[in-house]
Amino acid sequence: MTVRTHRIPALLAACCLAAAPAAAQNFPVKPVRIVVPFAPGGANDVIARVVAQRLSEPLGQQVLVDNRGGAGGAIGADMVAKAAPDGYTLLLANPGPNAINPSLQPRTPYDPVRDFSMITLMAVSPQVLVVHPSMPVRSARDLITLAKARPGQINYGSSGTGAITHLAMEFFKAKTGTDMVHIPYKGASIALTELIGGQVSAMFAALGSIQPMIKSQRVRAVGIAAAKSSPLLPGVPAIADSGVRDFEVVNWFGIVGPANIPRPVVDRLNQAINHVVQSADSKERFAGMGFVPRGTTPEELDKHIRSEIARWSSVIKSQNIRPE
Repeated sequence: MTVRTHRIPALLAACCLAAAPAAAQNFPVKPVRIVVPFAPGGANDVIARVVAQRLSEPLGQQVLVDNRGGAGGAIGADMVAKAAPDGYTLLLANPGPNAINPSLQPRTPYDPVRDFSMITLMAVSPQVLVVHPSMPVRSARDLITLAKARPGQINYGSSGTGAITHLAMEFFKAKTGTDMVHIPYKGASIALTELIGGQVSAMFAALGSIQPMIKSQRVRAVGIAAAKSSPLLPGVPAIADSGVRDFEVVNWFGIVGPANIPRPVVDRLNQAINHVVQSADSKERFAGMGFVPRGTTPEELDKHIRSEIARWSSVIKSQNIRPE
C-alpha cells in the first residue's frame, strides 16, 4: 500500500503520542537528576539532598543531585531548560534563577515560565528583619520611624545585588517610603558577620540561617516577612503587624523540569515529591532548617512563580536596581 507523503508527519505525530503514555506509565526506568544551580553547602543544596535521599524509595530509582552553579543560578537553569523533556533532568527552582534573573539580567537565556514544566513547590523560608543589638529598634515600626528621621544615614547589608536579601529590603523601603543605604557582600555569611560586628545596622536574612544568632542575642529580630508570625520564631511579629500591608518575602524551593514533559510524568513526580515533603520525617528536618513544607499542584507552582516574577520586576524597576 502506498502512503501519501503528506500524511507521514501526521503518522509520526500519532506514533509519538501513542508512545508517550507507555513511557510515562513506566517512568522512571533510570536515575533521576536534580540540578541545583548553586554551589554545594547552601540552603538550596541542603534541601535538594534531603528530598533526593528520600525520593528514591517512592520512585524506585536513584535520585542524584548535580550542582551547576554560576551566573546567579542561570547556568544550571538554562541547562535544564534545554534538556530532554522526559522527566529525568529536573531543576531545584528558587527566586534567583526562576523569578529575579529575567528582570535583573536582560540577557537571561531562558523564560522562567515558558521554558519549564512546573512540578511542585516544596517549601518556603520566610525572610527575617534583623538589626544590630545597639540599634534603638524593637519592631519594624521602630525601624521605619528611625529611618525616616535619619534618611540615608542607616545602612543595611545583603548577600549581593539582586539577591533576595537585597530585594527584600528594597521592597521594604518602597512600601514604607524610607531611605537606607545598601552595602552588598559576596554571600549571606559575610553579610551576617558584618551585621554582628556592627559594620551594618540591619538586613533581611533567611529564617534558618539567622535562628542561632537570634537565640544567642548577637542580632535582634524585629519582624518576619510572612503573612503571620511563625512558630519557628516565637515572639517575633509579622512585619505586616507594624502597618506594612501585604509584606511577604520568602525564599522558596520548587521543582521544575524542561517544558513539555508529558503530564503523566509530571503527575508521577508531583505525587512522589509531595509524599516526601509532607512526611513526618521531612517536616522535622525542614523545621530544624527553618523551612515550612508545602507540596503543591503544578498549577499552584505556576501561579506562585508568575506572582514572584511580577513582584520582583516591579521592585527592580521602581528602585532602579542594576546588576553589578
